[in-house]
Amino acid sequence: MIDALERDMGATLATKTDIQLLKQEIEGATQLFKLEIDHLRKDVERDMELLRASMTVRLGSIQVVTAGLLFAALKLT
Repeated sequence: MIDALERDMGATLATKTDIQLLKQEIEGATQLFKLEIDHLRKDVERDMELLRASMTVRLGSIQVVTAGLLFAALKLT
């Protein structure tokens, strides 16, 4: 009975070493996640800057066309 209990306890219970190894794995995974999040954040910031520049050009183009149409309409009247 004692042998069976020792065998079961050794197979199902975590030792201090097991917990320390798990803690190290979790810390490593946390660091990897932080690096990945930082990388994704930089990608999003870059994409947002490109979109901002594109929208600025489009807005400027719309304003030029609108002003041209307005002056053309005023000239016709």
